Amino acid sequence: MNQPRKRAVVFAYHNVGVRCLKVLLAGGVDVALVVTHEDSATENIWFESVQSLCETEGIPFITPADPKSPALLQAVQAARPDLMFSFYYRHMLPQAILDVAPAYNMHGSLLPAYRGRAPVNWAVLHGEREAGASLHEMTAKPDAGSIVAQQAVPILPDDTAFEVFGKVTVAAELALYRVLPALLDGSAPRTPNDLTRGGYFGGRKPDDGRIDWSKPAQDVYNLHRAVAPPYPGAFTDVGPRRYTIERARLGGPAPDGLPPGLAVVGDAIVGVCGDGRTIAIHALLADGLRIGPNELRQQLAGAKG
Repeated sequence: MNQPRKRAVVFAYHNVGVRCLKVLLAGGVDVALVVTHEDSATENIWFESVQSLCETEGIPFITPADPKSPALLQAVQAARPDLMFSFYYRHMLPQAILDVAPAYNMHGSLLPAYRGRAPVNWAVLHGEREAGASLHEMTAKPDAGSIVAQQAVPILPDDTAFEVFGKVTVAAELALYRVLPALLDGSAPRTPNDLTRGGYFGGRKPDDGRIDWSKPAQDVYNLHRAVAPPYPGAFTDVGPRRYTIERARLGGPAPDGLPPGLAVVGDAIVGVCGDGRTIAIHALLADGLRIGPNELRQQLAGAKG
């Protein structure tokens, strides 16, 4: 005798939200309601739309501004879910919602490492060689519940956070796909989330991309990789202008006598770092516009004058 389909309420946004929602649909889950976000006019929207997927699939969706609103709680309760999922939804869910049904969150790190906000960016910034996705039970404390499934992916030495996020999206899809049958029949494993390991990280702001040229080249390069476009980018101010690194690689030793900061060596733009090594800058923006070596040389000379 066939078991009735499990009903779910899904809180979702971004690429991970789209891919994991597709996994639920492919797995036969009855998605009764999706809660997502309105896109912000001030944000660079480079990712897929959960709302568009809902419109295509005919799934009811809402976009409440306040996760603590009574109306949202009533909508979730009215959907009568057996399970709830959060896939890159940006708000913390209050305990009243978590009490409606067992809830699971997909986090973009190998928990307990990099709990909190922007886990992929933080992992790249710290020079990690591995990232991943973890599906875990939701509790009032963020990213603290028992781990149900994990999938690791490599971070290559020149990967940007954008590239790693693409891998983590696939990792999230794989982790959910593999464990979903066990979740639906109640046999999914539970691994304690050891909160004495790893750490909690907050959200990142555009100004966190400011370059400290006194740091070693590897640290500056990791910052570039962590915030490279489509994120706001690593930047430095010289006089009235803001220069943002678009594309770069680790370079070699700096010529003698060059102080830390932007420089033009021959016909190449470099960033000289505190350990005497350089970042080879292949694409640089000046106040948002692409700039070449000759123009930069003139601007730097003008700033010194």
